[in-house]
Amino acid sequence: MTFFSSKKRSLIFCALLAGFAASAQIQDSLRPNKPEEDPVKYPVLQIKGLFQARYLVGMNKDVDVNGLHHADGSGTSNNFMLKYMRIQVRAQISKRTEVVALANLADFKNDPKSRVLENAYLKYTFNPKLAFTVGQFRPWFGIEETYPIDIIKSLDWSNQYTEFGKLGWTSFQIGLSATGQLQLGQIPFQYAVSVVNGNGKNQINDNDNGKQYSTRMVFGLSKKYNFNVGLNGGIGEVLSKKVYAVGIDLSSLIQFDPKWSLDMQLEAKQATNHVLYNTMDPELRPDNPDQYLIRGAYFLPNVRYEINHKNLSAFELSCRYEYLDTNFRMNSNPRQTITPMFGLEFLKNYGARIQLGVQFDRYKHQVDNTSQYNNNLFIVQVQSRF
Repeated sequence: MTFFSSKKRSLIFCALLAGFAASAQIQDSLRPNKPEEDPVKYPVLQIKGLFQARYLVGMNKDVDVNGLHHADGSGTSNNFMLKYMRIQVRAQISKRTEVVALANLADFKNDPKSRVLENAYLKYTFNPKLAFTVGQFRPWFGIEETYPIDIIKSLDWSNQYTEFGKLGWTSFQIGLSATGQLQLGQIPFQYAVSVVNGNGKNQINDNDNGKQYSTRMVFGLSKKYNFNVGLNGGIGEVLSKKVYAVGIDLSSLIQFDPKWSLDMQLEAKQATNHVLYNTMDPELRPDNPDQYLIRGAYFLPNVRYEINHKNLSAFELSCRYEYLDTNFRMNSNPRQTITPMFGLEFLKNYGARIQLGVQFDRYKHQVDNTSQYNNNLFIVQVQSRF
């Protein structure tokens, strides 16, 4: 694959964004030149939060609750854990401009240097077809980037989401993004074009001069079944080496009747594993980082039944299957994970819920004293969003 230089890519990206902006401004100029009357008094502040805690029990001898094998029998096999204590502040400072800050206070239990602050961005919306986001945010590169952790249908993010976050394609990154939605004939269409540093959140500087460019396109192919197809692609440069990522995802929500529904997600991705490549001895590793490739896929069906009782709103049953191989060309050792979960929702919109489940991890080859070891983990999770 032939790539432009990073400077040329930056100029092309800026030109595209300028073109979008000019188009939006031309549309605005066609409107009657009358002062807009807006009864809203700015700024408008909105504060939200999330509490999420777990109790974990490891069911395999010599494997701790984090999946790490201990040949000497040490390690913690059960644990109470505070996963999230999030506070989000959203300030609508004008009709088109908003500023968002999101912090996870539970991350103070770790070294907070590169943690705690998650979202910190400004978003300017010209119209539904075009909006710019700048700062620290989650660039769209798959289904999971489009919704928050508090409405996830399983225990946590998929394994591939976590790994692609380390590679700079998903999770919280620093950069610029253009997003929008429009109609392609009868087909609803959403897009996102992003450029990020690619070295994670809360970093003082980029770790090199390279940037990672990605795009996401979503086509709504069936309104009746809420069936959407997403296409994702990205190229970039990391420590003077070319990298890439591609992905495809399918999602559907089938409403059988007012009470029963089935939500399904299927996603697959592949990318250069440049993090693993750069940990290898420079004298021993190949010149092309694409010899180190990561590939993953998951399927997540979720059945929901609306009870609408005064003390119980709904229950859900899901079972996610995952396949992930972080180095399938050079040293393949795929990980397969099955996570059945049962959840009870006590307040609407996941305001309060309890989940119970088991995470089964299986590796093709088990490696002693590493996290590449078969494991069964029992989980009880409680959350409240406000």
